Amino acid sequence: MPAAAAALRWSWLLGVALIAPAALPAGGAERRQPEVRRRDAGGPFLSGSDVLLQGSPLVEAPALRHLEIGTPLQLLRRWRCADGHEWLQVQVASGSALPSDPQPRRGWIHG
Repeated sequence: MPAAAAALRWSWLLGVALIAPAALPAGGAERRQPEVRRRDAGGPFLSGSDVLLQGSPLVEAPALRHLEIGTPLQLLRRWRCADGHEWLQVQVASGSALPSDPQPRRGWIHG
């Protein structure tokens, strides 16, 4: 019986050790709080050129959607990479896309 209890205890510990890191962000937690847009700030801004909405703030990230010039966007946060490049997390403003539109509405653009 003590061997079964020890095996159960070790399997529980191994299970927690394997699942817990999945909840952490890649590369560890961010030290500073991201800049989040205030809800009472001004309205949406318009994209100044044709841009690609990307899945993450990386140059090699997959493109989720092509945004045409003049697409209304809402700024959610800014991200500055270690190499100095700035990325903006944006959301296509409501009203510019139909609710039944299957394309992603939120993603990253190179600033």
